[in-house]
Amino acid sequence: MISAIVHLTRLSRVGFVLAREGALGLVETDDLPPFARFGIRAARIIERRNAGGGAERLAVALRRLGPSYVKFGQFLATRPDVVGTRAARDLESLQDKMPPFDQKVAEKIIENTLGVPVSKAFLEFGPPIAAASIAQVHRARLTVGEEQVAVKVLRPGVRERFARDLGSMRFAADLIQRVLPDTRRLRPVEVVETLARSVTMEMDLRLEAAALSEMGENTRDDPEFRVPLVEWDATGRDVMTSSWVDGIPLSDIPAIEAAGHDKVALARVVIQSFLRHALRDGFFHADMHPGNLFVDPEGRLVAVDCGIMGRLGRRERRFLAEILLGFITRDYRRTAQVHFEAGYVPPHHSVDDFAQAIRAIGEPIHNRRADEISMAKLLTLLFEVTALFDMETRTELVMLQKTMVVVEGVARKLDPHLDMWGTAEPVVREWIERNLGPAGIIADAGRGAQDLGGVVTRLPSLLARGERVFARFEHAVDHGFRLSPESTRSIGKAEARGNRGITTALWVIAVLLLISLF
Repeated sequence: MISAIVHLTRLSRVGFVLAREGALGLVETDDLPPFARFGIRAARIIERRNAGGGAERLAVALRRLGPSYVKFGQFLATRPDVVGTRAARDLESLQDKMPPFDQKVAEKIIENTLGVPVSKAFLEFGPPIAAASIAQVHRARLTVGEEQVAVKVLRPGVRERFARDLGSMRFAADLIQRVLPDTRRLRPVEVVETLARSVTMEMDLRLEAAALSEMGENTRDDPEFRVPLVEWDATGRDVMTSSWVDGIPLSDIPAIEAAGHDKVALARVVIQSFLRHALRDGFFHADMHPGNLFVDPEGRLVAVDCGIMGRLGRRERRFLAEILLGFITRDYRRTAQVHFEAGYVPPHHSVDDFAQAIRAIGEPIHNRRADEISMAKLLTLLFEVTALFDMETRTELVMLQKTMVVVEGVARKLDPHLDMWGTAEPVVREWIERNLGPAGIIADAGRGAQDLGGVVTRLPSLLARGERVFARFEHAVDHGFRLSPESTRSIGKAEARGNRGITTALWVIAVLLLISLF
């Protein structure tokens, strides 16, 4: 009960800041119940008159609330299914926009993490050049080899702040799901838990270094793409050191043109590199905004900041390749079948009806010029259609969709007439021929035989376990399923506490809302 009041008090401040900065104006109220529409209208009374427009209001509010909520906003930018594609794109303005913390504090963190003074670890250690919600980056030079490096330092106290704020976010997500059952399809609790897992990994810079190292191994033979090398001797939980990147950010188009780089070729590399990593490796950079992408003097694409990564299993990779190829070849029924085979659409729906819905999306693109076709928009519409067929949100596919939207935006800035389908087709066809052709069938057979061999070796223990389970089931059938008196009493008490907790929480929310408004 006390913890609920603490969370509600914190959330009331969050609500006040959101209302004050005009962020509640972004909420579409048409589909909300009457009490929610009234609450939002009442809260907007305190809205600042000079609040900005669009998602800028939300970005300002999240910056006021601090690093935890800035990270939450960045995470929402990866969930266009929740906030919409336009808002998700606008929220990416939160990248690298936090004020830096003190240089001496950063040096103290480095000393505590590496166990040596900064002067021994680095020949030179400069001021921060970029600051985000979780960490900031310094330019430095190693004492050994005198190589230039980028040193990422975790913000002080950020773990404790995130733990506190995530507790309140969990409470709010659970309450929203209870009070508004229609929101369950969007899985608010799962959204917060996914954020918590992502932040936990990001706040251990050793894990980000491992992701950077893994991507480096996957792409070491790619002639047009690379990532920085990790300096493991100068890396720890709160500090990550990697090789310095001399390059031009993809956001600086005039500088790219002045350097003589081929923008059309670079746009192709952006698209094909992302698809190759997603399909070939099942491991892709999920934060490919222009500030994280550079072109080096040799014309290669360089990606930095591997704090947010996406993974796809073999089934998800096959799903991606086949739906892309299905749209390229206009085989809508096969595209629909892939959704059903992957289990993404419940089997009680009709494959033909779903194929008809997909055709409604795919056909219009074949009546347009290549530079008018948006693969990212098409996938966004595809996921909207699947909502009509009870397809639940899947984190790995939404992360893929979000990254594709960002990647397409980056590529089109380099080449406004980019043919998305023509650029994607070689990578998609190569993966399908290699994995679904004769060689792929043989490889699948080999994996199947290996799995079968594993089952055979475990067969005696599986049979013994099955015999024990069956014996217990027979006993339960003969004598009934029984609960101890203690269990019955505990269940009754838990239900009573749950009902009282929900009722109390709703009243406290109402009181706090009135206090914040008046």
